[in-house]
Amino acid sequence: MIEIIDRITDQKALENAVKRFREKEIVLPTFAQQADPDKIPRPIKKRLKQVGLWDINPLNLFRITWKNEAREKGGLYGPVNYLELPSLITGTQARIVMLVGKWFPTGAHKVGAAYGCLAPRIITGGYDPTYHKAVWPSTGNYCRGGAFDSKLMGSDSVAILPEEMSQERFSWLREEIGCEVIATPGCESNVKEIYDACWEIRRTRPDCLVFNQFEEFGNAAWHYNVTGKALEEAYDRVRSPRSRMAAYVSATGSAGSIAGGDYLRTIAPGIKVVASEALQCPTLLMNGFGGHRIEGIGDKHVPWIHNVRNTDLVTAIDDEDCMRIFRLFNEKAGQEFLVSAGLDAETVSRLGLLGISCIANMLSAIKTAKYFELSSDDVILSIATDSAGLYRSRLDELREVRGEYTPLQAAIDHEKCVLGTSADYLKELSYHDRKAIHNLKYFTWVEQQQKQVEDLNQLWYDRDVWPRLFNQVQRWDELITEFNDRTGVLRSMGG
Repeated sequence: MIEIIDRITDQKALENAVKRFREKEIVLPTFAQQADPDKIPRPIKKRLKQVGLWDINPLNLFRITWKNEAREKGGLYGPVNYLELPSLITGTQARIVMLVGKWFPTGAHKVGAAYGCLAPRIITGGYDPTYHKAVWPSTGNYCRGGAFDSKLMGSDSVAILPEEMSQERFSWLREEIGCEVIATPGCESNVKEIYDACWEIRRTRPDCLVFNQFEEFGNAAWHYNVTGKALEEAYDRVRSPRSRMAAYVSATGSAGSIAGGDYLRTIAPGIKVVASEALQCPTLLMNGFGGHRIEGIGDKHVPWIHNVRNTDLVTAIDDEDCMRIFRLFNEKAGQEFLVSAGLDAETVSRLGLLGISCIANMLSAIKTAKYFELSSDDVILSIATDSAGLYRSRLDELREVRGEYTPLQAAIDHEKCVLGTSADYLKELSYHDRKAIHNLKYFTWVEQQQKQVEDLNQLWYDRDVWPRLFNQVQRWDELITEFNDRTGVLRSMGG
């Protein structure tokens, strides 16, 4: 049966965790507080006014939310952070609204996914921070978020990521976190090599516990309960009396973020949930394989935690288009061109809030709008998981290879890569298409990762299993409250 985390499994490990958290004055936020920071205790908020967004300070666990003020230090909370892309950019009448992940600690929303995996293990005795090291296998941001969360929770960690990822990731992990880093062969799509490294660790290092985002339901549960509600708020803020929540677009990656679509389905049953991937590795679209440059989305397999029944559409995005738009949005000549085309300077300055995979989400949203012939009454929701700030080295590399960026190139890139986006490399999924994608899980998870066929079938046939998995957080919040009571740290703060 699929594991539900709802009870204490090791009292000794739990006692060790309570002692460690008491000594280091660590308080765990509930998932409800991350979704709605108004619920965060006043003493925590008071102390946060002196803390930088990226500081290695346990209080920053309370900044794992989409609602942080857009400030590097001392910020508290406000409305959900989002960006609406003007039609002058997208070329479509449909309104494309993206949550902004830049204002999470580490500059990416993956600190939330990692929290959803680590916190439930700590509060149930499944992870002993005085003994275990947390292993974070990732294609980039997840291992950064996991290493950050581990550090804040008084624990050591190991990051595993492909050697071809951006240099910013490696430098920060080693220099700022002091994390052990394992670089595996390949690029974004070389996920199996990451899994192989995990098996080696399991065989040789008993003090290490692997938190595989592709199979940890805490990842999807965090997004269902926190990202899903943030998307709902963003929609409520932009909607008009005639608006319709038409679609939700998410790169599949670990299939954590796409679980926000499962939540949105509960409030908008007719919504289309769209999975985006790289054209150079179209695994869901055509069982494809290959390498690509859209950092942040791993491929060549279907994540265990992807509820494929809830996916309506698959789109594949050319990574060349992403890299060219990345320059358009971030090079001075590109920004000047967009202003000359009629966009206001403030909007152009905010386009740096989109990292490379976020641009892929934008292009998938445009494809979706054109395929369904959506109008200005239709709102497409998506997420900007990180920002251009995590990929500055890629701009330098592109400049070195292709030369300085010019206004003419900017005009060509906007016309070809954005306005020229069409509804090609897209598939609307039938029941049997969905089941075929789900069945691909067998080759990774049963043959390679020792899952049971019975569990694979349960994820498809048991209609109740996904709501149970997503709604575990209600029990986790009860256990978090009990854990904080045992440490007494919040009580000593006056909370």
